[in-house]
Amino acid sequence: MAEVVFRALATQRGLGDRVLSRSAGTGDWHLGERADQRTLEALSRRGYDGSAHRARQFSAASFADNDLIVALDRTHERILKAWARSADDKGKVTLLRAYDPAASTMDVPDPYYAGPPMFDSVLAMIETATRGLFSQLEPAVRASHSTLRATRGPEQEELL
Repeated sequence: MAEVVFRALATQRGLGDRVLSRSAGTGDWHLGERADQRTLEALSRRGYDGSAHRARQFSAASFADNDLIVALDRTHERILKAWARSADDKGKVTLLRAYDPAASTMDVPDPYYAGPPMFDSVLAMIETATRGLFSQLEPAVRASHSTLRATRGPEQEELL
């Protein structure tokens, strides 16, 4: 969800060609698969197209390819920081909900075992936090001539 929302926001703001965002999970159990159908339906209800998404896996080597790595929960944040090879790598890891000033928790819940309303609720959380994140990144992206590279993962395993 977060990758789709982030890409849509970057495109909407005229920066789609200046920002690279890739979805990646910390586990390998869904490699190559499409997003969960309920995720695709929630995205579609809000005007997004998630049909191109395919699951991929983040690895320690991925730190070199990304300027920023955004985890959706503290468990994945801990995993990513444990995989970091340096203090610089650790410094690239952040939580998405840290960019939502109204967030009551830093974790985006995993909607997998819930019904469609939870997918919609999670998408709303992601939209709010992604707008906050993008508002902080946008000035640097506009000022930069390079592309911001980021990784995001599917559902609970989203990384920006």
